Amino acid sequence: MPGKHRKLSLKEIIVRFIFITAGAILAGVALEIFLVPNNIIDGGITGISIMLNQLTELPLGLFLFVLNLPFLIIGYKQVGKTFAFSSLYGIVVLSLTTTFLHHVEAFTQETILAVLFGGLLLGLGVGLVLRFSGSTDGAEILAILVSKKTNMPVGQIILITNVLIFIVAGFYLGWDSAMYSIFTYYIASKVMDIVVEGLDESKSVTIISKEYEEISQAIMDRLGRSTTFMYARGGYTKEDTQVVYCVVSRLELAKLKAIVTEIDRNAFLAVEHVSDVSGGNFAKKSIH
Repeated sequence: MPGKHRKLSLKEIIVRFIFITAGAILAGVALEIFLVPNNIIDGGITGISIMLNQLTELPLGLFLFVLNLPFLIIGYKQVGKTFAFSSLYGIVVLSLTTTFLHHVEAFTQETILAVLFGGLLLGLGVGLVLRFSGSTDGAEILAILVSKKTNMPVGQIILITNVLIFIVAGFYLGWDSAMYSIFTYYIASKVMDIVVEGLDESKSVTIISKEYEEISQAIMDRLGRSTTFMYARGGYTKEDTQVVYCVVSRLELAKLKAIVTEIDRNAFLAVEHVSDVSGGNFAKKSIH
């Protein structure tokens, strides 16, 4: 029988909804106080909603809710009940926030300041919602569904969609607004990544060296990180060897490279970004 999903405790549910609420409110502030008054849009359904708002003068919150709702309904079974309800709640809070702030005067008329602070707040808000298993934009759900049908990466689908939206914005709002919007989207996406993944990113390191035992021991002794040996066979030399594999934080990477180089200058290192680490024994051991 398939394993049952663990139910969230009351405390976890409360914490989740507090942070989704805070994130959606921040995103709403970014839109109504910084971006929309300066003709700057975001990507996805939010960007389409902003353009329709300016075209019809109907409330932005109305479009945010109405355009996102079908994707939540369609994707209910694909993305799961918890994600769907968390996203619905986030979108409702975002819609209400933009409606409440619609007549509030913009903080600045300087477009560059609007891009910087609007992008920062938008990325922080959306990142918080994503970190706590929600979403404020149905375009992400649409991308997941299209990806399953076409085998295209989700990120590539979102990128293509947003490029088309910014091109339309260029014709409708002017190319200056479209270019400012692209920079806003870039800033927001980078801040969002930091919020979701954290500042202390993880890196996986694969090390090939004849001194694998000494390198492994040095990493454990001097960094406090556990290592794993993986058996390998050289394609050219045909010799059996062992590869050292470990996961370290971004801040520890330079020290790890120094340790390896100190032991074997000819060692081969391959470093890859790790989007998430959980379970196992990733926590550092105390160094005596």
